[in-house]
Amino acid sequence: MSEFKLVSLLLMSLFYFIAGVSHFRKPKFFISITPSWVPFPKSINSITGIIEIILSLGLLFEYSRNYAVIGIIALLIVVFPANIYHFKKAKKKKKYVASTLLRLPVQGLLIYWAYIFLS
Repeated sequence: MSEFKLVSLLLMSLFYFIAGVSHFRKPKFFISITPSWVPFPKSINSITGIIEIILSLGLLFEYSRNYAVIGIIALLIVVFPANIYHFKKAKKKKKYVASTLLRLPVQGLLIYWAYIFLS
C-alpha cells in the first residue's frame, strides 16, 4: 500500500471512530436528525455509534478491512434517509440549509472513499 493510501486509510478510520464516539458525546444531535419513522431512536443512535467504532477499527487490519469497507458502505446507504430528513428539517427551519444540502452528495464521496480500499 502506498504511503498516500495508508494515510488516507488511517484518516478514514479516525473519521469513523470520531463519528462513532460522537453518537455518545452528542446523542441529542443524532437523535434529532433521526426520522420519526425509525423505532427506538436512542437505541438506534447507540447501535450506530458502536457500529462506526467497530468498523473504524476493522479498517486497520488487513484481514478485516474488506468487511469493514462493506459495512461502511452499507451504513452510509442505510443512514442516507436521515440525511435527507435532516436537510428537509433544515429547509423548513431555514437554518443550516446549505450544509445539510452539501452533505447529501458528500455521502457518495464517502462511499467512493471506502470503495477504493476493497481488494
